Amino acid sequence: MKFVKTIKLKPLLISLLIPLVLGGAVGFFLAITGQFADYDELFKPPLSPPSWLFFVAWTILYALMGISSYLVLTADAPAGTRSDALWLYFVQLGINLIWPILFFYFDMRLAAFIWIIVLIAAVVRMIVSFWFISKPAALLQIPYLLWLLFAAYLNGAAFILNG
Repeated sequence: MKFVKTIKLKPLLISLLIPLVLGGAVGFFLAITGQFADYDELFKPPLSPPSWLFFVAWTILYALMGISSYLVLTADAPAGTRSDALWLYFVQLGINLIWPILFFYFDMRLAAFIWIIVLIAAVVRMIVSFWFISKPAALLQIPYLLWLLFAAYLNGAAFILNG
């Protein structure tokens, strides 16, 4: 039984770069438009982290997403099963990238809250799909799911507290 998997560097780098570059592009767009500064002016609920923590958390989460997608991409599973799981991955990534635009750029806090609930459902579906292909890939998504639940709390509270 082989316990150590040979790492395929090019697919790993591509898998890492996709979420990091796309997430970074959205973050850069929001930063240059000054939308993150507006967040500091909002009334926030208890347990709200400092603004800088969001950058750190999302960078880590996007890296975990990339590693997880790489594990699914290179898993010893039928191509169709891997393709379906990766399709779910890209769907949730697209949903993910729209959320900060709704919340920060358009100040649509209720729509963003509904959107993050949809995102949570998509991530749960993706995790289940990943589980049947690569348990480590699925487990790497658990911090992301937990962060999304926390973000939903922050988003919902921001809507309630700020109208």
